[in-house]
Amino acid sequence: MALSEREQRLLDELERGFYESDPNLANKISSRGASNPARLILGLIIGLAGVSLIVFAVAIQVAFFGVFAFIVMLTGLIVASSNLNPQNQAKPRSASPKREPSRNVFEERWNRRRGE
Repeated sequence: MALSEREQRLLDELERGFYESDPNLANKISSRGASNPARLILGLIIGLAGVSLIVFAVAIQVAFFGVFAFIVMLTGLIVASSNLNPQNQAKPRSASPKREPSRNVFEERWNRRRGE
């Protein structure tokens, strides 16, 4: 179901206000995931090594080795899913020309609704 024009304008206004109020957070939220395929491949290799160590730990029935293998597998998952290269993050879309912070717009609307 498509948004009406009014809803689309409100959504655009909220988005502009979000980018104006906290550009760093907006940049982090709007950026895509890890874009480094080498890190993904390395994480998968570490994760597979961890899984194979878990199987080996079950075969030899040594609990502390199984814990170590789980930590290796978890490390592989973290490496594969992390984005440690902030230069690859997307830049936020430019907002409309600078004006007063959008919270004043919302405060004005609130005051109008309350009759002040």
